[in-house]
Amino acid sequence: MSKTRQIEILVGAFMAAGFVALFFLAMQVSNLGTMHSGDSYRVKARFDNIGGLKVKSPVTMAGVEVGRVLDIYYDAKDFRAVAVLGIYSQFDAIPDDTFAKILTAGLLGEQYVGLDPGGSDRVLKDGGEIAVTQSALVLEDVIGQFIYGKAQEGAK
Repeated sequence: MSKTRQIEILVGAFMAAGFVALFFLAMQVSNLGTMHSGDSYRVKARFDNIGGLKVKSPVTMAGVEVGRVLDIYYDAKDFRAVAVLGIYSQFDAIPDDTFAKILTAGLLGEQYVGLDPGGSDRVLKDGGEIAVTQSALVLEDVIGQFIYGKAQEGAK
């Protein structure tokens, strides 16, 4: 095999490895690389404002991923957003008085659902609902409240 042919093969292998690394990075950034393949059960949580929460966003408890957001829809009966959470089946002992809140992580501001367990002996079942929730913190609202507060102080 000629020297030129060996160099071409090495360059091709290097390019293929680069494409594999780029694909892996894209999967990690888009949250598709950590999809759980096991069984899960569905739980609903109602929020006044879900902010930028998206389908496939992580659901965490104590910083550990325990599920993913499966669906988001608007309930016209009570004028709230409903997030359907898929909780991995190995986390089957989550108390039914668990508190769900929408949090923001990272530099890009990815939003996810954080669960704080309650103290109940009863556990969430498939088709259950988390009763106590905290909506997403909307940056525009916080800035508006800050400016309004400063304007009130200036008027005094």
